[in-house]
Order: sequence, then C-alpha cells, then structure tokens
Amino acid sequence: MAADNIKFLRQKRGLTQEALAFDADVARSYIGYIERAEKTISIVSLAKIAKALGVKPGLLLEPEAYRQVS
Repeated sequence: MAADNIKFLRQKRGLTQEALAFDADVARSYIGYIERAEKTISIVSLAKIAKALGVKPGLLLEPEAYRQVS
C-alpha cells in the first residue's frame, strides 16, 4: 500500500511530513491524509512524492515494497 511505503521511506530518510511536502510541492496535510490512507493519491502527486523520496513511482504502489528498500 502506498500509504505504508511513503511513511516508511519518509521516516527512513529522516524527513518530517512538512519537509517531504515541501520537496514534493504538495500540502503537508495531504501527506498526512495519504499516510493515514484517508485520501487516495493522484498519479501526479505520486510521481512528485516518489521523486522527493528518490524512488520510482511504481515502488510506492507495491505491497510491502518498503521491505525491499535499503
């Protein structure tokens, strides 16, 4: 699930929701909603967040992909 992958990667990189939102050019509240799976993520936002996290967008959609990232 994208929510788990985004939260894991954000924390692993030592980023706050605010810092990730800034880097991805999205609202901080949007990151929170996504991580809590309260909103679906658009393709455009997925690409921005993936770029900010330094991964390919598809990785964020793979079940438990965070387990594959070192």
